[in-house]
Amino acid sequence: MSDKLTLKRELSLTHVVTMGLSWMSPMIFFTSFGVLHEGSGGMLLAAYVLAFIAILFTALSYGQMARAFPVSGSAYTYTTKSMNPFIGFLVGWAILLDYLFSCIIAVLMFGINLHAQFTSVPASVWIVLCTLVVMIINIIGIKTSANVSKIFVLMQILFIAGFCALLVYRAFQGGITAGWNPLAVQEGVSFSTILAGASLVCFSFLGFDSITTMTEETKQPKKTIPRAILIIVLMAGLMYFVTAFLIQQMYPSFTSGNVDSAGFELMQVIGGPLLASIFTFVIIFSVLAQGMSSMTTVTRLMFVMGRTSLLPRMFASIHPKYRTPTFNIILMSIISLSAMFISLETAIKFVNFGALTAFLFVNLSVISHYIIREKQRSPKDLFVRLVCPLIGAGFVFYLIMLLDLSSLLLGAGWLIAGLIYYVIKKVKPATVNMAKVDEAV
Repeated sequence: MSDKLTLKRELSLTHVVTMGLSWMSPMIFFTSFGVLHEGSGGMLLAAYVLAFIAILFTALSYGQMARAFPVSGSAYTYTTKSMNPFIGFLVGWAILLDYLFSCIIAVLMFGINLHAQFTSVPASVWIVLCTLVVMIINIIGIKTSANVSKIFVLMQILFIAGFCALLVYRAFQGGITAGWNPLAVQEGVSFSTILAGASLVCFSFLGFDSITTMTEETKQPKKTIPRAILIIVLMAGLMYFVTAFLIQQMYPSFTSGNVDSAGFELMQVIGGPLLASIFTFVIIFSVLAQGMSSMTTVTRLMFVMGRTSLLPRMFASIHPKYRTPTFNIILMSIISLSAMFISLETAIKFVNFGALTAFLFVNLSVISHYIIREKQRSPKDLFVRLVCPLIGAGFVFYLIMLLDLSSLLLGAGWLIAGLIYYVIKKVKPATVNMAKVDEAV
């Protein structure tokens, strides 16, 4: 493998949208249903609306930075080039936490849901199987992964549409038990609980940002990446709103025996064994798609951090035949096996801290780059590149403050570990090799 090779630029808008939706996995609504439903006090729709507002402004900021710096690296690259390398490293380290645990969550959910369906087979067996499949497909190439993911994403959208159609059919048969007021607050649920739920629900929107790590493999990235980000967020928001609304109105008092498998239990309540079996079938492929896209994202971030010497140079190596960062893929596959020892709730807390930290600094990067450095201060620029990012940063910062103490402690511990690594590496801001990133522009 050589670090002189480059990644293949072969992804279209459809490919990129597919990879983003695969990473996000629309079925995440159901696979994390128990944790999110409990965390929002049953008020999922309100939590999703609040999270969507925060995410939409942040998505616009990602689009702005993708136009300015059409290279891989996501929040790490944007913060490094618009602020300084040290802040960039910290943000990159935080988003690495998000991407690392997203891979773990994918294989963990695969194991949880298949074990719920086939109780005689341990979850660890399914985790190992999923990890091997995801690793092989990622090594072969990103376009192969994108084409396979396209089929799996379509399956998820069709399932969600069919599920919602079933609930609407039952609603017209008199199944509504909570009325039609989407903003009605359940008794005993405070607004602060809903806000805390929104900080968890942000997890369901994560993925739109992942496509920025694929910029160097995308055709016309300055145009394609911002468009894809907006499409992904709007599509996800529509699916989540409709599904959350219907479940909330028809099953307001739903409870589960196990928060990790609550989605499977919900299917059994609504459609019995048949719907639960169909659900499991779709989950198998949705999690595979999420795993493939998550693996692509984290290994490309490792690639960029290796290329800029923040990680050892071996992370910047590319396989001469497949033109993929094979070393990163194999290493991440080994790390993913830790899903056998981690709970879903803990993994989600890690992801949320890393993602929200990156979101905060991408919003601030827009202001730093366009308003402060480039001095673009027309009325339009002040609104799009100052007011909107400030609103996005404000929402995200508030959501960070709503994370529970364990999430903040876990995240703080990760950042401290990063600082120790940074000191050991003795990376000097003036010598961080961002020039090699510029060559790809």
